[in-house]
Amino acid sequence: MSLRRSSGLAGAVALALTLTACGSSGGGSDDSGKGATRVFAADNGKIKIPADPKRVVATGYAVPVMLEAHAPLVGISSWQRGEPMMSKKDLATYKKLPKVAGEQAAETNYEAVAEAEPDLIVIGVPAPVLGDIDVKRLESIAPVVAIGPTVPSAWREQSRKQAEAAGALKQFDTVQKAYETKAAKLAKKYKDVLPGLKMGHVGAYGESAKGTFHREFGRSWGTNIAEDVGAKYYGEVKKKGPGSHAVSEYPSLEELPESLGDADAITYSVKPDGSIPQPVKYVMDSKLWKNLPAVKAGRTFPLRYTEAATYGQATQTLDAIDEAFAPLLKR
Repeated sequence: MSLRRSSGLAGAVALALTLTACGSSGGGSDDSGKGATRVFAADNGKIKIPADPKRVVATGYAVPVMLEAHAPLVGISSWQRGEPMMSKKDLATYKKLPKVAGEQAAETNYEAVAEAEPDLIVIGVPAPVLGDIDVKRLESIAPVVAIGPTVPSAWREQSRKQAEAAGALKQFDTVQKAYETKAAKLAKKYKDVLPGLKMGHVGAYGESAKGTFHREFGRSWGTNIAEDVGAKYYGEVKKKGPGSHAVSEYPSLEELPESLGDADAITYSVKPDGSIPQPVKYVMDSKLWKNLPAVKAGRTFPLRYTEAATYGQATQTLDAIDEAFAPLLKR
């Protein structure tokens, strides 16, 4: 379901969640025992959910989060775009789990959801896409919390809320700590070379048929993880819109010199296998690209896993960033 494990928590953690509820919920909880509930603040309002869910259905961006967090999943949507970034163990679990929805929100199989007998449904799609889902029908099956993506860099907060709803923060916190430790280590490694560079980024969602390219600024898909390492991306969207349109835009190729002419260095998105997506190749094949100062200076860097939206995925992105930026240390 697109736009762009089965284990319970230890008893003490479950009890803590029961008593305190979700940190962002703003509501109370019923700690009367087996049927304990708590109020959770989601995109679709304040929802009463189990304090310790045992059977969770996840869709969209919530799928990789729940896999990494070892949530008690009984059904998921298809999430092919994230398969290249899944660990072998998570991918194996992903393939075994019943698919209750397709890649698109409209491809939700309500009968399959009901057959999974969930006690919680976590929908990870953007708010505008929520209209493609019959939420009331899902609510007749189990409590529904919608926690979808907004600005690309917000995956950190959103993934935590998704894991929190499923009562799966223990493993989530472990993965987050590993990411933050690695990011801090790389920031120290590149502290003398990265912060001083004025950087730009070419993303993978331009449309060559329309003669446009994807210019990403800070907090966007291709930039937000590199920023954790010390990269500084300049500029901003000329006409901001919702979600990713607040941090990226689609100028015509003729605007390339104006958009990236001041960059000391340019990063660009590539596929997980390192190959160049057609929208990026379209840019790189142009004379305008070859005449950019950063390109002439040899300061262009391919970044893999730029669509990472979990701490586990983003740890892979950090490795790719380290590999890409390594030549800077030899200058």
